[in-house]
Order: sequence, then structure tokens, then C-alpha cells
Amino acid sequence: MGSTQATPSTRPAWPGAPTPLGARFKAGPDGATGTNFALWAGGAEAVQLCLFDERGRETRCPLTELTHEIWHGFVPGVLPGQRYGYRVHGRWDPWTGARWNPAKLLLDPYAKAVDAADGPAGQGYTALPPEVYGHVRDWPEQHIADTVRDDRDSAPYVPKGVVVHDEAPGDEWSEDRRPKTPWADSIIYELHVKGFTKLHPAIPEHLRGTYAGLAHPAAIDHLQRLGVTAVELLPVHQFAHEDHLLRRGLRNYWGYNSIGYFAPHAAYAASGSTGQQVGEFRQMVRALHAAGIEVILDVVYNHTAEAGELGPMLSLRGIDNGGYYRLQSDARRYADYTGCGNTLHVVRPQVLRLITDSLRYWVTEMGVDGFRFDLAAALARSFHDVDMLSPFLAVIAQDPVLRRVKLIAEPWDVGAGGYQVGAFPPLWTEWNDRYRNAVRDFWRGALPDVRDLGYRLSGSSDLYAWGGRRPYASVNFVTAHDGFTLRDLVTYERKHNEANGEDNRDGTDDNRSWNCGTEGESDDPAVTALRRRQLRNLVTTLLLSTGVPMLVAGDEMGRTQGGNNNAYCQDGPTSWLDWSLLEQPGEPGEPGWRELFALTSRLTALRHAHPVLRRRAFYSGRAHAADGLRDLAWFTAGGTEMTERDWYAPASTVGMYLSGRDIPGRDARGAPVEDDSFLAVLHASDEAARFVLPGAPWAGSYEVVVDTSLEEQGTAPGRLYGAGAAVTLPARSVLLLKAVPAVTNGTAPATAPTPVSHG
Repeated sequence: MGSTQATPSTRPAWPGAPTPLGARFKAGPDGATGTNFALWAGGAEAVQLCLFDERGRETRCPLTELTHEIWHGFVPGVLPGQRYGYRVHGRWDPWTGARWNPAKLLLDPYAKAVDAADGPAGQGYTALPPEVYGHVRDWPEQHIADTVRDDRDSAPYVPKGVVVHDEAPGDEWSEDRRPKTPWADSIIYELHVKGFTKLHPAIPEHLRGTYAGLAHPAAIDHLQRLGVTAVELLPVHQFAHEDHLLRRGLRNYWGYNSIGYFAPHAAYAASGSTGQQVGEFRQMVRALHAAGIEVILDVVYNHTAEAGELGPMLSLRGIDNGGYYRLQSDARRYADYTGCGNTLHVVRPQVLRLITDSLRYWVTEMGVDGFRFDLAAALARSFHDVDMLSPFLAVIAQDPVLRRVKLIAEPWDVGAGGYQVGAFPPLWTEWNDRYRNAVRDFWRGALPDVRDLGYRLSGSSDLYAWGGRRPYASVNFVTAHDGFTLRDLVTYERKHNEANGEDNRDGTDDNRSWNCGTEGESDDPAVTALRRRQLRNLVTTLLLSTGVPMLVAGDEMGRTQGGNNNAYCQDGPTSWLDWSLLEQPGEPGEPGWRELFALTSRLTALRHAHPVLRRRAFYSGRAHAADGLRDLAWFTAGGTEMTERDWYAPASTVGMYLSGRDIPGRDARGAPVEDDSFLAVLHASDEAARFVLPGAPWAGSYEVVVDTSLEEQGTAPGRLYGAGAAVTLPARSVLLLKAVPAVTNGTAPATAPTPVSHG
């Protein structure tokens, strides 16, 4: 934390240019080298650019040029590495939404790097200093506290922008150098930059928890062996810590509290925070691309770290409060569709420009391949209601850069009418929480019937088969960063969030989990074995389902958060991946966590090898006139096709037949796509069951590919069963079989169709 002198010095700025917004190092008039600064501040009366030296001394440069509500100026001699901010003058009248306060130093919304050693984005505070608030926080009359202006200087306590040397897009970001994995072929892996690498023993200690750590060969080797095609990074935009967390000795770990939409979060950089983080992030992207792995960013454009009217003044609030945020009819208050105190007013051109400029920057200059939009329904609201013809969605649809990258919506917000699963237009994929709920409910025995499960396993055509959307519009997941880990899902029925300091009130109570009879970790071998089998069932179900699967970092190795289902403030071992799990052997007769990793890798390899598991079009379900074979068929435990009555009846055993003969589309040379056919049998009962394998025309025999029951009991992959065989399914298990066509020369199948038991 630096200090500023009592009377800052001043220096003039040349007129400069209103575009581009932000700080751009360049050659100016007469060949002078310096930086052009441009800031949109629609209702402001004056703007001062503030430059800070290494000792925190401030120099103010009045920006006297105003073009289309953009204040701008060129300052010769300002080089990359220069720290800066703005002071914006105007009316203070919170009752009408006006909250200008020149005593508060403001972060440039277009800053491409942030030196966060000072302020709420840094690590040195146990509470936010009162100086960072635009209002007098301790005003005795609390009902009007936010209306009394605080004139104390905030400069020593807030993060500053950093001028960077822009890197022109080069060959490293050209289309032919990006992985460009088709949506249908994608397997997403959601991870936290810090948490994924912080405890990795093969990564040098000084690189752990950083972008460079994620680029390390040891980290990339794990991703490649796992078989994922894209990493979805929890927020890496510069973010800040909330006051209520700092006061409890905690920090915002997930990062859903953005304050800089162009800047990589400085705390994740091993190389420094005065611009070096930009190059380090780019190098990370290059390393992942070289390994064939795409980079998707989880982005938070729905709200900022400035919270509601009682929150700090860090950037947009002091630049033009009513120009950036949605205000209520009582303009002192904020419209809150996010649950975080404020909502960006995306309908306004300057806000839409900020978001789309940020998105294009991360694609063209930072090399990322797509985005997952947090609370995307808030971005799709016009003035009040969610509108799929909103300006934001319309701009994305026609943008020549953004319409070509991966776009994932979290299709809800917390406002009225905010739940929009299945409603986003073509180009967009969606987190499908209905898939999550159906799969969890099936495996805990809570589905009233199997109608919903059938839709979810086959691509959710009821949600997405409209307007040209495809099965890969559904991003299927069983777990995400928000909620239980996969291991905790089978270990806890109740959340255990006491460490968050909110008396266990935070986090959802709708976990749809089952603890297998004992709450928390257990030494009972029977409970442990059942839990590990349930983990195998959930992973297998996810990776055999039509759509785009999303895994969460650590689920493949049994990561636990001790029952915490809202670990957003747990920046420590609770959230960091424990890599020692991969070295822990299982009990006698029961595989350890590395076997779960091996199964997950085998399933991703199977998915990559078989286009029938990566369909680009929905199933028709129609039978061929010649032999009655369908591209998708559903079977009861008796080996007969399911009827309408079966769909409406309770069932714990479902057979799903996927035909490799009827895959729509052609390969790159125009030839029809053909593949093996598979029968997946999901059995969720706590008792063994008899399942009859379908006969002609479905197969002549069946070969075991994956079995989630214990392989030590004689169910190793490769075993053949004849069509019509009655197979005994162990309690709570998945059996994946490859259909072997019937022999056409009149000889018998490879294995006679006699009843067998492998329980």
C-alpha cells in the first residue's frame, strides 16, 4: 500500500483520440512515444487521468477533450508498466442515481492489467478500508448512510490499471493453429487455475497456483491422459474480495466478483502484476493449444464487485452509475437479478460495447476459444423480462468473431422469469441442470418414472430440438463447482458449510444426494464399496449420454470438500486438488481412486473412438421397414421394447440401445458414418435384477465393454453373452455391451444364449 502526496502534481495531456477505449501505448503526433487514454463517462463534468510512480506519488492529467461522451488524451512518455486510474467529477445526488465523487480513484474498465497489490483485489486486508466507499459508511443515520458523500482519498487503497504493450494478433491465434474441436466431439473439464495446480507435486513450487503452473507439462499430461478436449476456467477476470469475507478471515476463491473485464487476475501470475500476467496467460493458452486442448473462460458480465448501494466505489459506479447499472424507479437502489447487489444494464450501448469489446479481446489477443456466461439470463433481459431477441444476443449472433467461438449459457438468473433452460437460440449451448437432476435422482432411487431420464440420456430433444439446435446444445453435468463434489454426492445428504461462517445457511438444500446409509466418511467396507460403485455409475452415465459432457476437476480422483456445497470462500485445502489421491490404493477387492481415474480415461477414449456416442443430430426412433431396427431403442428388464405404459411406471432398470448403423451425416470425404452399436443397461435398484439381452434384429451376441460392478468378480471387459441371455445385474451397476451382429451363414452365435449370472 503506497501513499500519495498532499498536493499531486499536474501535467497536460495532448488531445489524443477517442478510440480505442482504454490505454493504448503507441506512437503519437510527430513520432512521440506515449499512451493514449480514452474513457466513456457519459454524464461526467470533468475527468482526470492519474498516474502513479513506484512510490505511489500521483500526477494528474486533466482530459479536456470530449468526443461522443468519451474523454480522451495522449500523454507522451507514458510507457508500458505505468500504473494509472481516473478521478471523475460530477453531481452527487444518489436519489437520482448520480454518484460522482472525485475523491475516489477509479479503475479503468478497459485496463488490460491490474496491479492489485493495493485494495480489495489484493491480499493484505482484514476489512475494506472506509476510504474505498463513495459514501460515509459509518454515518449514524443508517437509512440514509449511502447518500452522504465521503471525501477521503481512496487512491492508496484501490487497485490501479497498468499500461501494457499490446500484442498484435499473430499466427499463434490463427484458425488453423487453434484446436477447433467440434462441439459434438468435446469433453469439457471445469477447473480452477489456482486449485488445480496448488498442491501438484510435479510442478515447481513457485509455479503452483498460477497460469504458468497450468501450462506446466505435468498439468497438461494429466489433462491429456484424462482425454478432455477443453478446460473451462473458473473466472480469471480481475476480481475483488467482499468485505463480509475479509472480516471473517476468508477470501473470494471462485472469483465471481469481477472488477476488470480485460485483465487476467493478477494473483494467478507467477511472473508479476505490472503487466507480466498478460504474457503469462498467453503462454498458458499456447501450451494448452499445442496439446490439443481448448480454453473456455467462465465470465461474469451480469454484475460487478461494487455490489449494491452500500458497496464500494471501485470503477463503474464512480464513472457513470446510471449509465452502467440497472437502477430501480427509486434510482438510489439497484435492480438485482443476480443476487449480488447489482446488474449491468446490457441494453445500454456503452455497456454492450464494454462486454463485446472484452469478449473479442480475449479471443483475438489472448487466444481463448469460448466462454461460459454466468447467469446468462440476466444478460438476455431487455428492460425487465428475459428476451431471446435482446440486444446482447442479437449482437453476438452477428459478430464475425464471437459467433465462431464456443458459447455456453448458464440459462438462468435469480429474477422473475429467469429460468430459461432450453430457450437460448442457435449458436448457444446450455448448462443442462435438468440432466443433472434426472441422473442424480435415478441413481438415488428418487425418480417417479423414467420419462425424464430417457430424454436426458438421449440429448434432451424435448429442450433443444427446435430452430436448428442439435444434441450438443446440452452441456451435460452431474456436478459443477457450485455444489457437492462427485465423492461428496455419495457421502453426504446434508450440506456442511460451517467453515463459511454463515451458520450453514448458505448453499443449496436441494442436493439430490444419497449418502449410502451413513452421513460422512465411513470405515465400513460395505458402505465404501457402494459409494465407489455409485461414483463409477455416475461417471459412466455421464460419458455415455448424448450431448457434451462436463467433468469437474478432481471428480475423477475422488476429491472431497468435506460436505461443503458452497466452497466459494475456501481458498485452501478444502478446494485445492489433493493429488495424493491418485497414489492411494484401494482396500482388498475394491479399487482405489486411481482406478476411478483409469475408468474415466477409458470412457473418454471410448467416446472419442465411437461416433455413435457423439451424435450430431437427434435420434428419430423410427424402425426400418426391412428389419425393424431403430437408431435408438429402449428396453425393459425383460428384453422387450418399452411401451407407453413402461415410460410412466416406476423403473430402476433401463436398457438403451444405440445403433451405429443409422448415424446421420457423412465424414470429411462424404462417406456415410458407420460405427458399432451398443447396449447400455442402467440398474439403480439396491437388489440384483435379471435382464434379458435383446435378440434379433438388435444383435447376435453382446461383448462386455464396461461394467461398473467389481471386475474381481469375473466381469472383465471382453466377455461374450448370447442374444437372449438372462444376465443378472448386481445392485446399482451399469453394464455397457457392444452389439455383435448375428451370424448370417446359419451358424450359432459365439456364445450360446443360455442364462448367465455375473453378480
